Amino acid sequence: MNSHQAATVPLAPAIHLQTPSTDGWKIVATAWMVTAVFILSNSATPLYVHWQRQFTFSSATLTVIFAAYIVGLLGSLLIAGQLSDRLGRKAVLIPGILIAMAACVLFATASSVESLVAARFLTGVSVGVIVSAGMAAVVDAGGADRKRQASLAASVAMVLGAGLGPLLAGTLAQVIDRPVWTVFGIELALLATAMAVIIAMPLPGLPRVSLAVPAKRLRLPSVPAQNRLDVVMGIAVFAPGITATSFVLSLGPSLLSELMHVSSPLVAGGTACLMFMSAASVQIAVKKLPIRTVLLLGTAVTALSMATLIGAVHVAEPALLLVAAVMAGVGQGLGQLGGLTAIGTRVPDQRRAQANALLNIGAYIPAGLLPVATGFLMDRSSMGAGATTFAVVVIAAAAVAAGFVGMRMPR
Repeated sequence: MNSHQAATVPLAPAIHLQTPSTDGWKIVATAWMVTAVFILSNSATPLYVHWQRQFTFSSATLTVIFAAYIVGLLGSLLIAGQLSDRLGRKAVLIPGILIAMAACVLFATASSVESLVAARFLTGVSVGVIVSAGMAAVVDAGGADRKRQASLAASVAMVLGAGLGPLLAGTLAQVIDRPVWTVFGIELALLATAMAVIIAMPLPGLPRVSLAVPAKRLRLPSVPAQNRLDVVMGIAVFAPGITATSFVLSLGPSLLSELMHVSSPLVAGGTACLMFMSAASVQIAVKKLPIRTVLLLGTAVTALSMATLIGAVHVAEPALLLVAAVMAGVGQGLGQLGGLTAIGTRVPDQRRAQANALLNIGAYIPAGLLPVATGFLMDRSSMGAGATTFAVVVIAAAAVAAGFVGMRMPR
């Protein structure tokens, strides 16, 4: 036995001390933190029609409110992953939860469009923390032997929360007269439990840094050269999928109300919920498939969902819009799972949060820009023309992604 081997032998028992059941409990507990924040992310969706009537704003203004979330998210993603990889998960996650709580208070007390914009912006900031540092923490909790299972848990936790939020808000808006306070009061309580998880979990903490070593400057998130293709292929598929679901979240309630004459907040919230439940379910169903297959399926389903959206708009059929939303959720779920699994299994631990940040930055930029552009187009032309143009653009993007993955990722 050489000296290097002798030095590494004492570390082996420490790696295997935790039982699978212990690791599983840690994965579930840490994933709950992701779910709690993502419940907030879409809780406003069924309430947009309520606020639109109260504050009297257009479809374009509605998409600007939605886009404030994307701006906050992207700004957070630029630094949260780096800070998490450098300072430890807790140093970033605790402020992220506090920001989410502040967003809840702003939503509950909103008295103007500006209040909604601020609340959505802070929501985006907190979600940016969670999709970089939080989802990396879930994989950390799985340990070296359960990275693929932990990546699945992180991805399912995200879409599960994204679906539960609008269902909760839509149900309460249907049965009580003033649902806003109740919705965001419940969310505050859920975020408090997430904070308790962060404090209690043995997540990587603040490392010791020598004062003699100058601190590194923050820069754009990056990954090792050998992992860049994994991130790019994830973005190529995840971006069209999440852009499709962003359209449903931002303009779906308006389509239901103005084009299809369905104004029930429960229907709007239930549609969003089914969309994300389908995203969660499909990830569990395909968890054993190769990453390449998952990504190619994602492009196909996203394109089909947008073709269905075109049909729904032109025949003014709510049931078809629901089908389009469900398929959009499946497309997002597949792209998200493929991208996160590639990152979780191939990117080094110390760069994983930055890789998660890059995946989401690349996906959320079109998810923010295209619905906003569509909202303005709808105001200048018609809802049908705007929705059709949006769908055609997303179909083209999905087709390009399929060709890219098919050529560049080995079987």
